[in-house]
Amino acid sequence: MPTSTDHKVALITGGARGIGFGIAEALLQSGYRVLVTGLSDEEVTAVPPRDHLSSTRLDVTDDHAVADIISQCDQLDALVNCAGMILRGGAEYQIASFQKVMDVNLTGTMRMCIAAREKLAASGRGVIINTASMLSFFGGPLTPAYAASKGAIVQLTKSLAVAWADEGIRVNAIAPGWIETELTRGAREDAARSQSILARTPMKRWGQPVDIGGVVAHLCSDEARFITGAVIPIDGGYSAQ
Repeated sequence: MPTSTDHKVALITGGARGIGFGIAEALLQSGYRVLVTGLSDEEVTAVPPRDHLSSTRLDVTDDHAVADIISQCDQLDALVNCAGMILRGGAEYQIASFQKVMDVNLTGTMRMCIAAREKLAASGRGVIINTASMLSFFGGPLTPAYAASKGAIVQLTKSLAVAWADEGIRVNAIAPGWIETELTRGAREDAARSQSILARTPMKRWGQPVDIGGVVAHLCSDEARFITGAVIPIDGGYSAQ
């Protein structure tokens, strides 16, 4: 597990691919040592090699696994919760699917925050970045669990920011728009759906994971030391109209 007296250390759940890996690359460029997690061996094995980057499996619904990964980090300066990116479409109207999405996206985030709190406070410069969504603000008719979980992430972020400020921990959230990842492949490959998304996006393009990474690197930096409890849309203007 990464530890260093010369580098800050970040743990990114769900960082083995997609938005999470884009964030990892940005933090590496900012001088962090980074540990990313994936849910499967295949995800972890596929992580591209980078200096000061390591990877491991983690299921954020497993209390013991969460406690174990935190215990292995001798130092922790930033926790980025990116594992909460699952949705089940129309199946979310079934209680079992609804509960699964909520457990990963919302409760999994809270598990990580609670487990990391002591080490983040000990760093004296601890930062938590949670992952919200455009569906934190808009309804999702096919994804009630995903939308509910992401709306709750906004309130969780604000609550922890208020609760832990006196421990030196800043808590913020990002709300990505339509980003080119595996999660959005279906929408991108549907010509009519993609056209509709681009028509509403003032910048007229899909976002890239690197677009998210730069914002997170700033929020984790000393330049953002007076920012806490904020939710930053990164959506090319999608939510502005």
